[in-house]
Amino acid sequence: ALETLKMFEKKDSRVKSAAATNLSFLYYLGNELEQATNYADLAVNSDRYNPAALTNKGNTVFANGDSEKAAEFYKEALRNDSLCTEALYNLGLAYKKLNRIDEALDCFLKLHAILPNSAQVLYQLASIYQIMEDPNQAIEWLLQLISVVPTDPHVLSKLGNLYDTEGDKSQAFHYYCESYRYFPSNIEVIEWLGAYYID
Repeated sequence: ALETLKMFEKKDSRVKSAAATNLSFLYYLGNELEQATNYADLAVNSDRYNPAALTNKGNTVFANGDSEKAAEFYKEALRNDSLCTEALYNLGLAYKKLNRIDEALDCFLKLHAILPNSAQVLYQLASIYQIMEDPNQAIEWLLQLISVVPTDPHVLSKLGNLYDTEGDKSQAFHYYCESYRYFPSNIEVIEWLGAYYID
């Protein structure tokens, strides 16, 4: 894939930008940040209005620890294409990292309107409400999430934990048992179930 894409580097700017965008993404996936950054720069310089190139550039900046600058690239990508879901999702993550929780929530709610059954978006919404110390909303989003991915042991144990925190032992027991059924090696779940049976 890398060799094929490198052949397109010498073409006109739109083709070069598309090839460099894909190369940047492949290097990013391979955790080769320096190469990913080089190709992200090439893609953005070849076509400043390419939302995928701007998103990749934001990703490389984010991976290097500059969430604020990454957010700027994601916002620019969204100005060029307001339906660029990758940029919107990553902007939400950048805001979450910067502890700008209301703005992160806004991003993920917009994404939920576009992708109502996205497990990642539902998870992020639950996570944000947990950060905001609103367990009831977090539980609501996690319940929606398990309707999409009913066998995810991590989500099931998270639900068990939230119900336990809220004092609803029977619901907590139900979700911890479900989590244990799908992943019987989770020590925290085993400990909770053991303590529950002792009680």
